[in-house]
Amino acid sequence: MNKVEVTKIVKNNNKRHFANVMLWSVIACASLLFIPQHILQKLALAEFVSQNSHFIGLGMLVGIAYFLSQMLSFFADESIAYLKEKKVTENIESKVQLLDPSERALLREFFLQGATILTLPQNELAVKNLVATNILEMLGNERHYAIQGPTAEYKISMQARHYLNRDVLRLPSGEPSQEEMTYLMKARPQFINGLVQARKHAA
Repeated sequence: MNKVEVTKIVKNNNKRHFANVMLWSVIACASLLFIPQHILQKLALAEFVSQNSHFIGLGMLVGIAYFLSQMLSFFADESIAYLKEKKVTENIESKVQLLDPSERALLREFFLQGATILTLPQNELAVKNLVATNILEMLGNERHYAIQGPTAEYKISMQARHYLNRDVLRLPSGEPSQEEMTYLMKARPQFINGLVQARKHAA
């Protein structure tokens, strides 16, 4: 577990503890303000509540304001996440309709190789365009080769998978014929062979 994850866990725990404190403060203040007078007298709290009612009321208002702010923050975060997701979907829909041959060939590699993750060159224009439009996601595992340049592992994003069908990628329906397979092989990205050679040199 890295330092960032530990810091995030600590912050979440502190936030949870603070929320619990505020919740119990609201409950305690509300109880003192609205509990019947005869019960307060039995508990010997009547005089305390009478002398400090304004502080108790202020404490309850602060607690309520805190929870209202948290609720507003939650709805704001949800709205931002929704709008961001909508923007991503719009980017994908727009790009899928305008794929150039190199981008389409790159995406076909996932299907031709039957792989969910591929190692691709980071500096390849088609890779950059597909990442910028949220169709590809970089997973990491970056490597640097003297011949090919930097590579990393990529996958097709979950949102984009709904739009990448056989028609979009111009894949034959069913089992491809020998002629269709020959065409697909010739249309493969040129960097595929370069990556194979780079891995051999690295080994």
